[in-house]
Amino acid sequence: QVQLVESGGALVQPGGSLTLSCAASGFTWEDYGLGWFRQAPGKEREGVSCISRGATGTYYDDSVKGRFTTTIDNANNTTVHLHMTNLKTDDTAKYYCAVRMYTSGRAMCGGSDMDFWGEGTTVTVSS
Repeated sequence: QVQLVESGGALVQPGGSLTLSCAASGFTWEDYGLGWFRQAPGKEREGVSCISRGATGTYYDDSVKGRFTTTIDNANNTTVHLHMTNLKTDDTAKYYCAVRMYTSGRAMCGGSDMDFWGEGTTVTVSS
């Protein structure tokens, strides 16, 4: 059983930066890819950034490319950070991390049938 706990959500001004974290337990990169998804009010959940199984590559949605970076924690390789810069009001959403077995990053971010989800953390971008 994989458990995922997101943290770091906050209220931030447009143009600001924020880092989210996802702490995963019962998880191995050998079996799973891990991704960040978000759901804005009134919109469908969308993939933001997804790391392939084996941590061999990271996919970014066009909406965040160049602004968001996903890293694996150096000290704990089952914690993943989403570094968000130049935040826009359109980035306001609840952010979730999820894992999926035997997947590429692109396929994971384009899908919705994940094996496990976290509870999410809320990011609000507003002046």
